[in-house]
Amino acid sequence: MDTRPIGMFDSGVGGLTVFKEIKKYLPNENIVYLGDTKSFPYGSKSKESIINLTKQGIEFLLSKNVKAIIIACGTATSQALDTVKNLYNVPIIGIIEPTVKYIANNKNLHTIGIVATAGTIRSNAWANNLLKLRPNLEIINRPCPLLASMAEEGWIDNDIAKLAVKEYMKGLYDVDALILGCTHYPLFTKLFKENLKPNAEIINTGTVIANNLKLILNKQLFNESNKLGNYDIYLTDTECNFLSVAEKLLNSKDIKIQKCEQKFC
Repeated sequence: MDTRPIGMFDSGVGGLTVFKEIKKYLPNENIVYLGDTKSFPYGSKSKESIINLTKQGIEFLLSKNVKAIIIACGTATSQALDTVKNLYNVPIIGIIEPTVKYIANNKNLHTIGIVATAGTIRSNAWANNLLKLRPNLEIINRPCPLLASMAEEGWIDNDIAKLAVKEYMKGLYDVDALILGCTHYPLFTKLFKENLKPNAEIINTGTVIANNLKLILNKQLFNESNKLGNYDIYLTDTECNFLSVAEKLLNSKDIKIQKCEQKFC
């Protein structure tokens, strides 16, 4: 049994959609979550900047003695994962690879829509990885640069959110599956559904990662305690709307936030 926590890193509140799924599937695990709210948003930053920020986030989590790290950020996964996963002596999991394997094993999916930040779409990481395993897939990439910032503000179901999602979803109605390639985007799931054919699958990367994490931890790294796991949430800037969105997303009024004092560039 290993009671060390799982580390999670995101640019803001979006990674809590992954956190929520992990708490559901692995309730006994302790979690340390870091939101780099000071540097948000990541989607418009250079690859070099994202790699540096991701390294700093990982090093903070390692200082908390984590046993595995989830990069719960689509942009950081697409831009930095390949660089950082070989630099540190713990398993580091991004949101792309587990989701790609899930789609590759589902032969009923032929047309895939991908909604993500501009940086993630620009990297073409989702399409490249999907086509390696399923060369005949039809893929439609769609950058949605406003949605992460709107999620951070809690604008997830107002008229502005509805108009933005409707605009971004033009041409995606008939896809077999829609990948939410930014962890902020599950907050807009209801609006995405309204703009898809009824039988289209919406793929929340958090659910896929939670199932994948079970395999990666295996019996040796599982926390087999009978108690519910604890969690700590750190932010690089606490002067933000994180708490109100987090309370709504996790359906809790008991969320405590700590300031991360580690220097971030």
